[in-house]
Amino acid sequence: MNYDIIGDIHGQADKLHALLAYLGYVVRAGVFRHPDRTAIFVGDFIDRGPRQVESVMTVRRMVDAGNALAVMGNHEFNAIAWHMNDPEQPGVFLRPRSGAWGDKNRSQHAAFLAEVEHRPELHKELVNWFLTLPLWLDLPDLRVVHACWNDQYMAEIRPHLTVDLRLTQELMVAASREGRMEFRTVEGLTKGLEVPLPDGHAFRDKDHHVRHNVRIRWWEPQATTYRDLALMPDEIRQQLPALPILDDRRSPYDEAKPVFFGHYWMTGAPALQSDWAACVDYSAGKDGPLMAYRWDGERNLDVGNFVSVG
Repeated sequence: MNYDIIGDIHGQADKLHALLAYLGYVVRAGVFRHPDRTAIFVGDFIDRGPRQVESVMTVRRMVDAGNALAVMGNHEFNAIAWHMNDPEQPGVFLRPRSGAWGDKNRSQHAAFLAEVEHRPELHKELVNWFLTLPLWLDLPDLRVVHACWNDQYMAEIRPHLTVDLRLTQELMVAASREGRMEFRTVEGLTKGLEVPLPDGHAFRDKDHHVRHNVRIRWWEPQATTYRDLALMPDEIRQQLPALPILDDRRSPYDEAKPVFFGHYWMTGAPALQSDWAACVDYSAGKDGPLMAYRWDGERNLDVGNFVSVG
């Protein structure tokens, strides 16, 4: 089986349609299809871009027709939590809608809500479809996850998932409770691994929020310090201490198969993270291109197999 692994779309349906056409997918009976390839989407179909529903429906139609596979991203998880009532707190939702956190959450989710909030049946339908997405794919010759492949986290959460690695509504509740195993593992798989910075250190992320934790490069098992492992622009990363990270939750990847992921808003020329790891998110949600990796069965990945539009 040959696969096209496609990065985070974030409501950019025009880029998605252009990329699929460039890759040789043709619309038949309303669905993008390829005669001998299957698309795999790494999640984050929504938020930010101008065509939210069409982005989701393009992917959904392909998945339902058997022309694509997809995993859940953190934005799909957040959309479910925004929509779901908290069973233990009447009138409250799993993702806060009030207070400072509520303002931040709505701002991040505004583009999707603008298209569905006034259409409650469609909103519910799309959220229910998000719940059908697995947290990861472990196929015979490759693996796909939204943000981080972590065998330890997967082993912990797997007994609580459905047989096809999906979250249930009950599990959504547990995964929304900070401090619980379900929260830690699902957040790690869909948002990446974060560790607390030493006292006195903080930075502002791409949305200008002050952060006291740092996301780390889980695919680099040899590095050990904040400065080497921090996933942020170099000018900020060089300001971090060259101290070993004490709370390092990486589960060393076994390199048995190539692994593909999104989430990290890469920029510049496409690059492999290693011979066996590739991020396909190149900031399509803003001004970057929508990226795909054309995989034809190779064990060692080839940077020449990246394809993009936009």
